[in-house]
Amino acid sequence: MIEVKKLVKRFGLKSILRGLDFSVQSGEFVALLGPNGAGKTTFLRILATLSRPSLGQVKVAGHYLPQEAAQVRAKLGVVSHMPLLYPDLTAEENLQFYARMYGIEGMDARITEVLGMVGLEHRRKDLIRTFSRGMQQRLAIGRAVIHDPEVMLFDEPYTGLDQDASEMLDDVLRSVAAEGRTVVMTSHDLARAEDLATRFDILSRGVITASATRADLKQTNLLSFYKQSLED
Repeated sequence: MIEVKKLVKRFGLKSILRGLDFSVQSGEFVALLGPNGAGKTTFLRILATLSRPSLGQVKVAGHYLPQEAAQVRAKLGVVSHMPLLYPDLTAEENLQFYARMYGIEGMDARITEVLGMVGLEHRRKDLIRTFSRGMQQRLAIGRAVIHDPEVMLFDEPYTGLDQDASEMLDDVLRSVAAEGRTVVMTSHDLARAEDLATRFDILSRGVITASATRADLKQTNLLSFYKQSLED
């Protein structure tokens, strides 16, 4: 579903990604972990068609980037720590806007389904500016799945959430993954990543330095694996 070979991203003379190789099979939930400045957000921006690679090959959902960015966007849902919602529209109106943009048939039924999935059916007529941070983030996931994408990218989606909101977001992420979507999520919360993901890739100094599945970690834990990967 995602295939990246020898990816390089430079800003001026500075290389952020330095020949990165990365692949994800359909239905995998990959946690992309690493220290600040490792290039995680830069990498997700390239996968999300928001930034162009300097060198290398990037393929998402069968389409090459940046040449086929429009086709990739149709199969992609993106959630970051910014919800990208219109505060003076209701939850329903926000989803209507995105549904029309994607040309979704049966829009009203799909909006009801998505609001139910993220637990906001009872707030569908309320303005977004009245929502808590956690509720906005749940609706942001609704926005990102409205067109039933094959691939979901989450860039630090828990930033700024309190414990209750984080636990609600856990449930929504599990439901998204349970529907068979391919998920890549960056996070600094190792415990949460360990609970949600099926695979863990460590990004350090612009390349993937280690990768392990959930089964690989049965003899250890994610924190130990993470520390060891950064020390090697």
